[in-house]
Amino acid sequence: MSARLLLFTGKGGVGKTTLAAATATALAAGGRKALVVSTDPAHSLGDALGVPLSGHVTEVEGSLHAAQVDPRALVDDAWRDLRGHLRTVLAGAGVDELDAEELTVLPGVEELLALSEVRRLANGGPWDVVVVDCGPTAETLRLLALPEAFASYLERLFPTHRRVVRGLLAGVAGSGTAEKWDATADALGRLAEDLDQLRGLLTSPSTSVRLVLTPERVVAAETRRTVTALALQGIRVDGVIANRVVPDPGADRGAAAEWLRTRRTEQDAVLAELGDLGSVRTVEHRAAEPVGTTALLDVADGLYQGRDPLEGSDADDGPLLEVVRSGEQEYTLRIALPVGDSSLDLARVGDDLAVTVDGRRRLVALPSLLKRCVVTGAELDDTGLAVRFAPDPDLWMR
Repeated sequence: MSARLLLFTGKGGVGKTTLAAATATALAAGGRKALVVSTDPAHSLGDALGVPLSGHVTEVEGSLHAAQVDPRALVDDAWRDLRGHLRTVLAGAGVDELDAEELTVLPGVEELLALSEVRRLANGGPWDVVVVDCGPTAETLRLLALPEAFASYLERLFPTHRRVVRGLLAGVAGSGTAEKWDATADALGRLAEDLDQLRGLLTSPSTSVRLVLTPERVVAAETRRTVTALALQGIRVDGVIANRVVPDPGADRGAAAEWLRTRRTEQDAVLAELGDLGSVRTVEHRAAEPVGTTALLDVADGLYQGRDPLEGSDADDGPLLEVVRSGEQEYTLRIALPVGDSSLDLARVGDDLAVTVDGRRRLVALPSLLKRCVVTGAELDDTGLAVRFAPDPDLWMR
């Protein structure tokens, strides 16, 4: 995929749909062929644009096109055949029919298919930029983590060395099951390829996430955790947008002006605390709800201040993982995570380092050098997490 992929997400109700639509509208007005796609179950993208949308790409105005993904319909169309294959094989191997039905209902498949549909739509047109209006933060984190988690699940359930499984099934249920397994394995192989492509798409330099928040402490705390969770998955955040910033009343007097002044002071304090996440763009709270491309362009003008909406999105943020030699017999693995006050836990799982931040776990595949080492300590600093390793005498010379 050659188009830039820009995903908008944030806590429910912060206005991410409006800002995603405004950004896509501004990109199209600037001469780029832009597609804005919504995976949000709320289906509010069409309301913001002022046009009815479906799963098919609709021309909104000029170079601006839009679509609304319906995950439930995708499940009916795309998942039915594969589930049928799996039920057949499991039943043939002696699994009870009811159990087989339950085993093939995989959590998250709707979100996974929605992401696959975004990739299909993006590849199916002449787009310069594809803007995705994702669901609320929790759903988006699950969505973006699915390709890796789903691939791991498939590998454990149906190993790559499928000839071993084929022989096992043939011995248990007869030769007919082996042919059924071949059909299932082929379908699973295609799914695994799709998952690999999705993982590559999400971690590509041409893909980034833009986080939307309102200047409130609870929302800001969730935003900070989201930045860390995305970094754990190797997905780049290229911007944070504070929406609904109340106007500064200046020297005006009266109850309304005093309320605005107090509220703006609280919001400024929250924004100041987010300074370590980089430059935070702001959008003023508007009296009227912006609907339609004219109103959305006005929002984009206030958001981007005449700059390219993609400005800074291709900046090099540095490597997520880096190994440095910190002594004659010691190495340090640096993980660039904005952990802050988050809860952190580390564990060694075979050749992987399990990093858990605020309950979200990520297996970091260790470089070959560190696989032969043991963890001797860890600490947090301004650049993230530093984990110290020393050679394991039992493994070092192997």
